[in-house]
Amino acid sequence: MSDLVTGDAVVLGLRPARLPSRALAILLDLAVYVTVYVLLTVGLTLATASLDPAAQAAVGVAGFLLLLVGIPIAVETLSHGRSLGKLACGLRVVRDDGGPIRFRHALVRGALGVVELLLTFGTVAAIASLVSARGRRLGDVFAGTLVVRERVPGARVMPVPPPPPWLAGRFTQLDLSAVPDGLWLAIRQYLTRMNQLDPQVGAAMAARLADDLVARTGAPPPAGVPAAAFLMAVVHERQSRDAARAFRAAAAASPVAPVPSSHVTPAPVAPAAPVPSPYVTPAPVAPAAPAAPVEVPRAGGFAPPA
Repeated sequence: MSDLVTGDAVVLGLRPARLPSRALAILLDLAVYVTVYVLLTVGLTLATASLDPAAQAAVGVAGFLLLLVGIPIAVETLSHGRSLGKLACGLRVVRDDGGPIRFRHALVRGALGVVELLLTFGTVAAIASLVSARGRRLGDVFAGTLVVRERVPGARVMPVPPPPPWLAGRFTQLDLSAVPDGLWLAIRQYLTRMNQLDPQVGAAMAARLADDLVARTGAPPPAGVPAAAFLMAVVHERQSRDAARAFRAAAAASPVAPVPSSHVTPAPVAPAAPVPSPYVTPAPVAPAAPAAPVEVPRAGGFAPPA
């Protein structure tokens, strides 16, 4: 893998294409270009049959340069480094910083490709690709480009084994903010491959990783807990925290759907009695006068509040 650094100081992990895949892509491109060139030559020969031999030779040279030099340059420029052969092989031409190529990159590659690919039948390009650490031919070196693989087989991610049940929830108060990502990656790689290691080597690696984890968390090592079980429990705790944080973020981002009013019948609510404020001094209550007889009105159709 090639560690290319962009202008923003970002390291790109790209896989340079090697000689077999590049040779196959070039052969596919040449097969297409030669087929089109033969058909175009036959058409030009029939169209220029009435011209003199010098004019026919000039048209033939122009057609050769246009089809075997100009067309590849135009294809790489317009497709940003993906010709038909590279598209079939999963390759792409990029700049040294990982960005897409432009016309000047394709022009330099195409001009030198005539010499190292066509005139020498690919010998110079094969030798330069074998000598280069990143498989670059001379056109790539002078143009500042690199052919990389776009389709990389994905690696199977092995799950981390669960911790013993008696360790569940034991490290909920552990501070994991100071543990770097590199240490998490090393612990995960060990836990997913510990059954493939020698028992003594695996035990030594588990003890070393557990010591590093204890030093990062600042908590004393748990008594009576094996190092591998301790690593499993801490990784499980971190995964649980990440899952809970992601669930809370998703719940906060999702809007709450309003309940349609036609499906809910509001229940009658009794009027609440006024509650005296604790900050207001109640006024003195005068003695109640004897109640006068009240005439009971006739019913008006409204039920009193319950």
